[in-house]
Amino acid sequence: MKSVVKGTSYVLVHAPDMLLRNGTTQTTERIVNPDSDYLKKLPEHIRSYDDALSYLPNQAYIGNLDPVALREHEQPWFDKKYDKADRFGSFGEIMPQEEFYFMIQAADEFELVRLEKGFVEEYKEKFFANPVLTDLIKDRIHDGIEKEALEKLLEDDAEGLYIGDRLVGAVKKAHDVDVALTSHVLLENLASKASNILSLLHLIKSAGLDPDEVDYVIDCSEEACGDMNQRGGGNFAKAAAELAGFTNATGSDTRGFCAAPVHAISIAASLVAAGAYKNVIVAAGGSTAKLGMNGKDHVKKDMPVVEDVMGGFAVWIGADDGKNPYIDLEHLGRHTVGTGSSPQAVITSLVSDPLERAGLKITDIDIYSPEMQNPDCTKPAGAGDVPVSNLKMIAALAVKQGDLERAGINEFVENRGVPGFAPTQGHIPSGIPMIGHSRQALLDGDVKRVMIVGKGSLFLGRLTNLFDGVSFMLLPNEGIEEKSAVSGDELRKIVAESLRGFAQSLLSEEEDEQ
Repeated sequence: MKSVVKGTSYVLVHAPDMLLRNGTTQTTERIVNPDSDYLKKLPEHIRSYDDALSYLPNQAYIGNLDPVALREHEQPWFDKKYDKADRFGSFGEIMPQEEFYFMIQAADEFELVRLEKGFVEEYKEKFFANPVLTDLIKDRIHDGIEKEALEKLLEDDAEGLYIGDRLVGAVKKAHDVDVALTSHVLLENLASKASNILSLLHLIKSAGLDPDEVDYVIDCSEEACGDMNQRGGGNFAKAAAELAGFTNATGSDTRGFCAAPVHAISIAASLVAAGAYKNVIVAAGGSTAKLGMNGKDHVKKDMPVVEDVMGGFAVWIGADDGKNPYIDLEHLGRHTVGTGSSPQAVITSLVSDPLERAGLKITDIDIYSPEMQNPDCTKPAGAGDVPVSNLKMIAALAVKQGDLERAGINEFVENRGVPGFAPTQGHIPSGIPMIGHSRQALLDGDVKRVMIVGKGSLFLGRLTNLFDGVSFMLLPNEGIEEKSAVSGDELRKIVAESLRGFAQSLLSEEEDEQ
C-alpha cells in the first residue's frame, strides 16, 4: 500500500519579547556579561509584527509566496517588504505574540500560566477572532489576575511574559528542586506544545482533515518534557492531539535533532503502508531557545534580528487515495553508523545511494529540498547560504558520477532547488518546509520527482560524534490500479472446468479399483 501526503500546514509565531528574555543567546549573555553592548543595543534591532508579517521568507513559509519567486528579490531580504502580505496563507498563519500568550495558556493543564487581567480584557477578543480556534481552545482561557499577583509569582521564580516592559503573564515552576520542571523549561515546553497545536488546527482547516479520523500523531520537535526521573520521557504528541480534538488518536515523540522530522515522516508512512494506521500526523512546534540565536552577528551587521519567529508544521500522511503524491519507501536515503561525516559521504548516503537503487541519476530529481535555512539568518553569522551549499555538493557529486558537466553546477542549483525561506529553528528548516509547495507542484504536474533531505548533528548531546540524516522521494500518484472483475461467462467457464476436472479424477479412481 502506498502512503500519500494528503495535506500540510505551516505556522509562524512572532515572538520579539520572548527573543529578548527566553532565547538562549540572550539568557546566556545576561549570565556571563550582563552589561554587554549587545544587550544594550539589541532592543533597537527588534522588528515590529508588521515588519515580520511583510517579510518575504515568512510569507513563503505560510504559502502566500512561491519560494522560487524569492529569486526575483536581491538578497538580503530584511530591508524589503512583500506588498501582498497577509497574516493568513494557504498553509497557515503568522500569529502575533500577544495572541500566542493565550495559546500558551490554552496548552497549560496544571494552572501554571497566569495572564494579567487588563491584558486579557484588551486582547481576548482579537484572539477569539482567529477562524481556526475551536471552543475547546477558547474555553481554556481564564480571567486574568491583578498585576500585583503576577509580580509575586516572579518572586517565586516564575518566568514572566512581556509586551515590551509590560508584564502581562507568568509561567510558574512546577517543583521546588526538579530542574526539569523549572519555569524556564516549562515555558519552553508549553510554547512548543502551543505552536504544535496551532499547526494541527490549521491542518484541519487547510487540508479538510476530520479530527475523528486521525489514528496516530508523531511529534518531532527538539524539546524534551519530563521530570527528574525521566527528563525526556514525552509525550508532546498526545498532549497536542488532545487539544486539537483528535479524540481517537494515540501518539508518541520522535527525536533526532534537525533530522527528526524526516525520520518521523518515514515512520508515519511506514505505519500507514503496513496498515497499522490509516491517518498519521507528523507535527512539531517551535523552539524559544533558538530565538535570536545569531542575534549578536545581526546586531554587528546593523540589521534587524530576523530570528524573531518560532516555527511549526504538520503533515498528514494517509492511505493511498489515487490522487495525492506518495512517499517512496523502497528507496529511502539514510546516513548509517558507518557512513562517515565528510560532506561527500553524507550526500552520497542521502542522495546518490537511494537514487542508484531506484535506477535514477541525480539529474532525474526535479527539486531537492535539503536544509532550507533563510540566508538572511545564516550569512551574517558566517554560515553562508546553507541550501545553496547543499545543492552545490549534490551537483558536485553528479559531476563526479558523470551525470553533469562542471559548467552546469550553477544552473543545477538554480533549477533544482529554491532559496532558503525557513527560520533557523533547528528541526523546522530541515527539508520539511518544501513538502507543502512540492505537493501542489506534483498535483499540478509541474514536477515529477522531489527529494526531501533531513540532516542532523547528533554530537550536540555529547553522547556521540556521529552525524545523522534521512531522505525520501515524493512522487506523483498514478492512480489506484483496479483489479478487473470476473465476468459471468468467465465465472461459468471456471466452474465448468473445475467440475470436469473433478469428474475425471473420480473416473480415474474407479478405473484403478477395477
